Amino acid sequence: MKNFKNYEIWDLSHQFTLDIYQLTSTYPKEEIYGIMSQIRRASASIPTNISEGCGRDSDKEFNHFQNIAFGFASESEYLLTLSRDLNYISNETFESLDNQIIIIKKVKFTN
Repeated sequence: MKNFKNYEIWDLSHQFTLDIYQLTSTYPKEEIYGIMSQIRRASASIPTNISEGCGRDSDKEFNHFQNIAFGFASESEYLLTLSRDLNYISNETFESLDNQIIIIKKVKFTN
């Protein structure tokens, strides 16, 4: 069994999730069950799936959960784009968080 806290991708995705939660607290109230909820779930699913994969007995299962986490990273990336296009976040904020997602996706297969 692997310790998920030893993986750089887990650290990066956990920090990304914290940043998303802080950011979305400023979203309009009408988005509480819309984009706000969806981007929070998607971002939290990245480190969650990495953690679950670490609890599995085989590298095959670990890789499967990394692939699921990668999918949630892509979903988060789109929801950030949507947030920017709806003017919920600035271009600067978008660029910063989008860069975090790009790094998370690059680190995925290097551990």
